[in-house]
Amino acid sequence: MRWEGRRQSSNVEDRRGQRTGRTAGYRPRTRVRIPSSGRTVRTGGGGIGGIVMLVILFFVLRSCGIDPLAILAGSGGSLGPSIPQTQTTRAPSGPVRDDETTRFVTTILAETEDVWGGIFEANGRDYPEPTLVLFEGQVSSACGFASAASGPFYCPGDSKVYIDLSFYDELARRFGASGDFAQAYVLAHEVGHHVQNVVGVLPQFNRMRRGMSQAEANALSVRVELQADCFAGIWGHYTAQRGLLEAGDLEEALNAATQIGDDAIQKRTQGYVVPDSFNHGTSAQRREWFSRGFESGRLDDCDTFNNPV
Repeated sequence: MRWEGRRQSSNVEDRRGQRTGRTAGYRPRTRVRIPSSGRTVRTGGGGIGGIVMLVILFFVLRSCGIDPLAILAGSGGSLGPSIPQTQTTRAPSGPVRDDETTRFVTTILAETEDVWGGIFEANGRDYPEPTLVLFEGQVSSACGFASAASGPFYCPGDSKVYIDLSFYDELARRFGASGDFAQAYVLAHEVGHHVQNVVGVLPQFNRMRRGMSQAEANALSVRVELQADCFAGIWGHYTAQRGLLEAGDLEEALNAATQIGDDAIQKRTQGYVVPDSFNHGTSAQRREWFSRGFESGRLDDCDTFNNPV
């Protein structure tokens, strides 16, 4: 991916090197989560109807007695686990380190700002940019306390994406998913959750957990996660249009989606799969929905709630 020398986002908090204690009331949960030529990015026909449609979907689900996104209560979604919600204070941030990996993620964040800012602008809306929090080992957020073992995650309570950059080493070593575009996909997926939060997907779902069985909650969580994958694909679509991708980049992202599918992870860690426990989607599903967004660049094509997944 051609990222060097491009604009870096200033929406970054570097909390690395800080000691973070657990917030009061914390209870652990079991977990199995640039210069551009302006900001005008065409949506390929998605239009404002595409954004409004996403919000309407959730009222339709609620009218049917379904409580989708409270499955994410305490978490905005991630490549892996959910994070419990507790009250926390904002941790101070130090100067952002100037190393290659930091420059990379801040550049990718800037790319997502340009793409989603353009899409929202084309629909007559402002895009409130998320903040990227870099941490080491453990961190406190508006969604509670998390360790690096949680993986990258998005917290709707403070509109921030959290990542311990050592995750990228694990992604390559443990999951066999190396490459800069695989790493970019991880960040774009979490930004996809931010987009869901802005258009009303996460707030609606976060009100709806009561009365659902665990299996029902997991099934709806899969649809949320697959939509975030599709939104990551939309970002990839416009990144490709801008000539920033190189040969093999798409394959890197698709391989990462494959390696972090629920079925692949369960086979790797326990030797068998339990479909009712899936909460992010199978390898095939994650590849398919990323590909849908990548191929069309249309919000309308990311409707995981009214289409089979």
